[in-house]
Amino acid sequence: MRAESTPALLVLVVALVTGACRQDMHDQVKYEPLEESSFFENGMSSRPLVEGTIAREMPQEETAFHTGRTATDEFVTELPIELNRELLEQGRTRFDAFCSPCHGQTGDGLGMIVRRGFKQPASFHDPRLRETPVGYFFDVISNGFGQMSSYASQIPTHDRWAIAAYISALQLSQNIPVDSLSEEEKQQLEASPDAGPEAHPGAEEK
Repeated sequence: MRAESTPALLVLVVALVTGACRQDMHDQVKYEPLEESSFFENGMSSRPLVEGTIAREMPQEETAFHTGRTATDEFVTELPIELNRELLEQGRTRFDAFCSPCHGQTGDGLGMIVRRGFKQPASFHDPRLRETPVGYFFDVISNGFGQMSSYASQIPTHDRWAIAAYISALQLSQNIPVDSLSEEEKQQLEASPDAGPEAHPGAEEK
């Protein structure tokens, strides 16, 4: 075989191989939607949905729980689930895992990736956000906002509410009036090495 014919032969072989693969993909054995099948007893190739299956687009009966909004499309102001210590602990672990890299563990917006140059999100302790309904935080976790993407596919609905509840707890923890503290708690605050208005902006006489 002459050397000049080798490239042409290689091109022919590659064309035959790749062409065959593509044709195999076109002609592979498969059922078309709603096609008849002799494999199943009912003669249908399409199988019934697993019991309890819910399509993403299907409206949910418990609107507040699934959307964070009321029937009039307002953000809910109260949790649609029971608030207890277990829920807050669940919210803390999920917040630390999914939210703290941006928002920081105290919700001040100074997470680790922000310190590495990522745009800083608003602090949860901003007066505007302290007055924001809890349903808003659930909505943002579910649908995303600005540079933040949706976490609906990564965090179950119940856990998203747990995070929203924990955010409210963080906000409360940084803005408790001194008068509402017990004498023991006041003494602990005064003994703290970070004590002072600058360290505890929310812990003021009101």
